[in-house]
Amino acid sequence: MGRYRSSVFVAGVFLFASLAAPIEARKHPTKKFPRDEKQSPEQIEAAARLQIFLDRSNFSPGKIDGHYNESAWKALALYRQSRGEPPQPPPAHAKVDAPPDINGLDLAGVQPVFITYTVSPADVQNVGKLPASAKEQAKLKYLFYRDPADAIAEKFHCDRHFLEQLNPDKTKSIKPGDQLRVPNVEPFEIGQVKDLKPGSEMNAPAANDIPDESAATPEEKPAPSQNASAPAASPPAMPSVKIDTKTNMLGVFDGDKLIAAYPVTIGSSQTASPIGDWKVGGMSKWPRFRYDEKMLKHGERSGQFYMLPPGPRSPVGVLWIALNKKGIGIHGTATPDSIGHSVSHGCIRLANWDVVRLVERIKTGTPVSIH
Repeated sequence: MGRYRSSVFVAGVFLFASLAAPIEARKHPTKKFPRDEKQSPEQIEAAARLQIFLDRSNFSPGKIDGHYNESAWKALALYRQSRGEPPQPPPAHAKVDAPPDINGLDLAGVQPVFITYTVSPADVQNVGKLPASAKEQAKLKYLFYRDPADAIAEKFHCDRHFLEQLNPDKTKSIKPGDQLRVPNVEPFEIGQVKDLKPGSEMNAPAANDIPDESAATPEEKPAPSQNASAPAASPPAMPSVKIDTKTNMLGVFDGDKLIAAYPVTIGSSQTASPIGDWKVGGMSKWPRFRYDEKMLKHGERSGQFYMLPPGPRSPVGVLWIALNKKGIGIHGTATPDSIGHSVSHGCIRLANWDVVRLVERIKTGTPVSIH
């Protein structure tokens, strides 16, 4: 843990050394910036343009909502860090939706900010009944989106209320052929999840019911040399993941270089995320989830549980990235609005559109540091 220490941070252990000022101003990650309900269309577009720019750059601001929110400020700070630039301190809470310094950012490349999207039949195929209780969800074969607006908002990485704001009186009865105004991002295509090729894909009764793995994985073991006299080739650099529990941000590193960052939700005080150094043990698409309330609330396994089916509104979303600690993983979510300012049951949770991008940058054996 010592290698993550920096004298500019309180408590001595933080992930992103150059974020001392933003982190110091955010000791309470559940606190949100107040919002100005009288934003002009120009202000909304300017904030959304920055959020889209960061999203496209793989420094995710979380849900796009047309505000300079806390996640956008953190993503921008990490983006600047990745370029060797000093991050800008966050605004005082009294200053609502204060625009950050955008000097040097190619925001002109985000043009247009919003596009017109025609709803397709596939967009409504994953919409259906979604009961609130785990008992009733366990009776289903699939956990659907609640309604078409839920599906479209996730597809374009945006807040559902923002989708409604962009499309007044259009989101209550969406059907194929309707045209909606949406953020100009690379859409999250739920149908393509099955085509993802994560390293060492797992098959298990439930994603959170996989045993600890202490042995080296095949990817970690060196391949036998075909020529004993030839000098050993340098292995390709292994990416690494660092999760900062103080800022609720996950960073992906190539060596020492930060190449991507995503907002996350971490464990609560009752079921804390496991501090320490771990490794990716495998990945599972469309995971089933063992819903054990006693385990989730108190960390104690019981015989009273429900096996929840897969689907975009599964509690673990569309992907599970197992760590070499039983029951703990990095995964998607049923509630993207909660990412970055809520708590989980010990795991690390991302928006579905971010977890599919994360899985493209890691593999089995990837080191994961949680501090």
